[in-house]
Amino acid sequence: MASDATGAPRAATIHEVARRAGVSHQTVSRYLRDMGPFKPATTERVEKAIQELNYRPNMIARSMRTRRTGVLAVILPSQVDAMPTPTLAGAARAAHAAGCFMEISVVDGTAQDRASRAVELMESGRVDGVLSLSALPGLRDRPKGPGTAALAVLGQFDDDLRGIGPLADASIMADIVKHLAEIGHRNFLHISGPQDWTSARARRKVFEETVAELGLVSCGIVGGGWGPEVGYSAISELAPGSTVTAVVAANDYVAMGAVRAAHERGWRVPQDLSVIGWDNLETGRYATPSLSTVAVDREGQGWQAMSRLIALVRDESSPLGSPEANRLILRESCGPPPT
Repeated sequence: MASDATGAPRAATIHEVARRAGVSHQTVSRYLRDMGPFKPATTERVEKAIQELNYRPNMIARSMRTRRTGVLAVILPSQVDAMPTPTLAGAARAAHAAGCFMEISVVDGTAQDRASRAVELMESGRVDGVLSLSALPGLRDRPKGPGTAALAVLGQFDDDLRGIGPLADASIMADIVKHLAEIGHRNFLHISGPQDWTSARARRKVFEETVAELGLVSCGIVGGGWGPEVGYSAISELAPGSTVTAVVAANDYVAMGAVRAAHERGWRVPQDLSVIGWDNLETGRYATPSLSTVAVDREGQGWQAMSRLIALVRDESSPLGSPEANRLILRESCGPPPT
């Protein structure tokens, strides 16, 4: 371990390793990235210097044993405002549990630009695996090979970081409508999200199909946004004699706007109007009334995605199954219709 001017221990640098081994720092860097070949004597001197200086001990010890860097990269489109934080958090937890580091590479441009960057990373020698949460033209899953990193390509997000695949699964919408019908509701309103989102289109489609299948009454599909003002306007603009008793909203923000508008109209929730949202925001749990909603396991999807990459890096079988994407949570905002 190196020390500073006061004698206190500090982390050694790559230049100190190079000086002790009698080689250039470029040689040490190439050795750490497994970019040989090297003469046996050079390898011996570099390994000895690393051990004596305790240079990045955990990473280096593993690299010496496995020729792996322990670094996993996640490639994302450059939509910073739409960063899928819960999904990335789940991926990071999976990487940490496997003893790896996760880094994020945000790439400007098209899907082809991301594909090019993925190839660069795979051939750089500094990462063991690359995970793309959106499609990469011409690329698909492949295990780690000699001189290249593993690659996992998932269809969880589109080019604008909008959820697709499991994150856009709307099958639970049928369960929502069926539950409301079972407790007596017949007249439904869907306040939808923007229809350029796969998830919003899927929820609308399942809503329409289930209402028709059960012989219920659709009082319309309105909205087209994700904000509370969308739900507020939808309920405020209902005719005075509206027969709607059940509202399924695009998300919790929309649902909370709908509840506010109902309150201003003198309608009680859930005695006069039942409202169900989507996404399970923490604020909905503490609202009055507490909001019925759909919990979306974005962290679980991230964990699953990273676990798939780790299996490719280690040449192991991919984890079986996948986490339940959506789960209905019934709270105070949902009840039988007025009699």
